[in-house]
Amino acid sequence: MDAPSIGVVGVGSLGRHHARVVRDLAGVACAGIYDTDEERCGAVGSELGVRVSPSLEVLLEASDAVVVAVPTLAHETVALQAIRDGVHVLVEKPMAPDVAAADRMIAAARRSGVVLQVGHVERFNPALVAARPYLERPLFVESHRLAPFTPRSLDVAVVLDLMIHDVDLLSILVGRPVTELAATGVPVLTRHVDIANARLGFEGGTVANLTASRVSATRVRKLRIWQRSGYLSLDMAAGRGEFYRLRDGVSGLDGPARPQGVPGLAGLASVVKRIQIVGDDSEPLAAELASFRDAVLGLAPPPVTGEDGRCALELSLAIERQIENHVAHTRSAPP
Repeated sequence: MDAPSIGVVGVGSLGRHHARVVRDLAGVACAGIYDTDEERCGAVGSELGVRVSPSLEVLLEASDAVVVAVPTLAHETVALQAIRDGVHVLVEKPMAPDVAAADRMIAAARRSGVVLQVGHVERFNPALVAARPYLERPLFVESHRLAPFTPRSLDVAVVLDLMIHDVDLLSILVGRPVTELAATGVPVLTRHVDIANARLGFEGGTVANLTASRVSATRVRKLRIWQRSGYLSLDMAAGRGEFYRLRDGVSGLDGPARPQGVPGLAGLASVVKRIQIVGDDSEPLAAELASFRDAVLGLAPPPVTGEDGRCALELSLAIERQIENHVAHTRSAPP
């Protein structure tokens, strides 16, 4: 296969960007787009100058691979149809509405021998990529993912809409099983939970505190990581951050008295080194789709497998269940 032909199913707010990137991606031919909303599909096709398919079947016939960016409840139906036709699939997160559906997708892809990749795009965030040389085993992780309200992804709660990004990142940062889980949240503008907080404990002692909101006045995407070698603060929206560690020759500042020669807080820079982390200007979505292209060509395994997507989904659903129990208890409590 020289240049795989990739189509995009679903051209809403995210699918439209997938179509734009596929159109411009080197080593790929854009097979076209399809959406059940004919008017929207036609408008996006005209805007991007890409072929509009009259049906999903026609698009699959023209494609070696497809991006599935339809609403979550339809992920399984579309993905399974593509897999049955021998078409490779990149399905947006969350990969399915429940674990059973994810398992069916994984099993079908395995039987058909096609690539099943899940769209956890934050793995390709330039800030995280640039921070990799400094990452060690985290002791504490804190994330804040806050966004203003928009009428999209309202078919799922904020955990599956936003927090799942950070749940997935924990799998590569910590890489150990969760042993403790506590979560709270409330619905504010929708029937689903719109703001949520989860505290996770991992085998080995690592703790993570995750906050996600889709009713924030400002957009925030911050990831902070404390480890024995220092402290990482990453601005995932800006693609940059800082790493703070003790300077060479400074063994530690513990003890009741200030070590001789070590200044107070005003002179902290003399003992703590600040390393600026600057990501490149690459678009995470383009990096993700390039990795999908390479997986389809057999050049590399998919960096986010169906099993990876299933793990993020399973833990996110466990967080959701705990929040739902909390909400139900709050509503039933006497005033």
